[in-house]
Amino acid sequence: MRVEHLGTADTPGEFVSRAVELLELSFGGIAGDRHFGLTMEAGVRQKHVPRGTVLRNTRQLSLVSLEELGDLARALALPRLDYRWLGANVCVSDVDDFTALPASTRLVFDSGAIVVVDSDNRPCTKAGRAIVAAAQAPESLAQDFVTASRHRRGLVGWVEREGLIRVGDRVTVVRRQA
Repeated sequence: MRVEHLGTADTPGEFVSRAVELLELSFGGIAGDRHFGLTMEAGVRQKHVPRGTVLRNTRQLSLVSLEELGDLARALALPRLDYRWLGANVCVSDVDDFTALPASTRLVFDSGAIVVVDSDNRPCTKAGRAIVAAAQAPESLAQDFVTASRHRRGLVGWVEREGLIRVGDRVTVVRRQA
């Protein structure tokens, strides 16, 4: 795998990420990013605990692949789908079925930084609305995105080892041993 693009969602109130050439990962994630922190409050995705319960933040980073973005663009009849519209932090290439990587898979970057996959990033209308706005598409595309992006929306993960990630870095996939 190779890092093609990097982004940070560090503009208050914005879902869309801003392109950067490098990210400095700390144990809290990406300083200034909307998902930064060692902990998070439970929301709609954590149905097993009351909303607002403080939990370990396993959603520090959002990762997508160029291949799946291309598949989604075709499914939505868009000329392209920009990783930033999905609020993604890391966009990689040269990987098949990226979203299918299982939980506990390690992504090891050139610097030695390690991101642990928590789960697939479930589709949401917030990303769909961001695509509608950026692509000047019909409102119905927000819901179409939710359907089209199941199992190809990318992954969320957390930082296991601090370090820098740069555009062009190679990424080694270390799958959990059974």
